[in-house]
Amino acid sequence: DFTYARKITIRLEDNKIIVERYFPSKKEKALVGTIAGHIRNLIKGVTEGFRYKMKIVYSHFPISVKVKGDYVYIENFIGEKYPRKAKIVGNVKINVTGDEIIIEGIDIEEVSQTAANIEHATRIIGKDPRVFLDGIYVYERE
Repeated sequence: DFTYARKITIRLEDNKIIVERYFPSKKEKALVGTIAGHIRNLIKGVTEGFRYKMKIVYSHFPISVKVKGDYVYIENFIGEKYPRKAKIVGNVKINVTGDEIIIEGIDIEEVSQTAANIEHATRIIGKDPRVFLDGIYVYERE
């Protein structure tokens, strides 16, 4: 939805999408680049899709991950009694196999936000992150 960009024209010409603004200010120039990037990501998402791979890392307490409905439940994280949960944003598929989580979808913002929610849910507060490396981390983006 590009209704906020009223002065910028988006048109299809010779099988190419053209985003332009005549005599733009600095902000409008930046907005043209932003809209072009969004359109590029939308096209890439529909044709190829986006995939984030995450690794489950633990040293002592084995972490188990389950997907139920719109949430990812992270159980036994650093020996905690209750599971932590992370929201799944939008229409995203999540596969958990062993110590790997694969997040796939056509919208890069939904896929990356879901990965960020999972990574944020396993953040350890009040401890040195160089010592306590337990968590779930993104290691590959496709």
